Amino acid sequence: MIARPALLSFDCFGTVLDWRSGLERACADTGHPLGDGMFEQIIDVQARIEAKAYRRYAEITAISLIEVLGMAPKQAEHIGANVGYWPLYSDSADALRQLQAHTAPIAVMTNSDLAHRTQVEQQLGFSADDWLCAEQTGVYKPDIAFWHALAARRGIELNKHWWHVSAYADYDLQSAAALGLTTVLIERAHARHGPADLRFPDLAALALYCQQMPTT
Repeated sequence: MIARPALLSFDCFGTVLDWRSGLERACADTGHPLGDGMFEQIIDVQARIEAKAYRRYAEITAISLIEVLGMAPKQAEHIGANVGYWPLYSDSADALRQLQAHTAPIAVMTNSDLAHRTQVEQQLGFSADDWLCAEQTGVYKPDIAFWHALAARRGIELNKHWWHVSAYADYDLQSAAALGLTTVLIERAHARHGPADLRFPDLAALALYCQQMPTT
């Protein structure tokens, strides 16, 4: 039986915010349209940098665009500074608002910078109950220290009553599962599939599932 959530934590880029279309649009606007496989190349470069000593995500984004696309530094830096303005998935704002109001507190766990929180929440139209980013932890997911940091901050246990929601089963959800959390895969267009306790096509379906769960 699936335990009712006491906390819902969410990956942001790729789960709540449409990472791929946002990046594609930003690059096209600078005259650097992404060809086949380039999105994945950029993400792989970012993951490689994130595995080393901490750097701000805006800087990591810029480095990846310069390396893969040969983009001018000023253009790349502008994109990195504004990633939180990339479009939300159409279901994200309403679903998160419903989950926050009727299911459990919501927390965003993101490999981005504090400045990006304002950009994303401006689009959502409300604030999450908690927001933890790599700039605060000094590490990047999938490092389990990220989850331990949120647990310590909120004074909660790592158990099945904490649901972690992500489009990346081989990244976020692998770490969350190792810590004993309930894992929820959102099957976005560029999701990375793998084991999960629950899976839904979008956040709207997750919100509906939670609404229909018994309250006791």
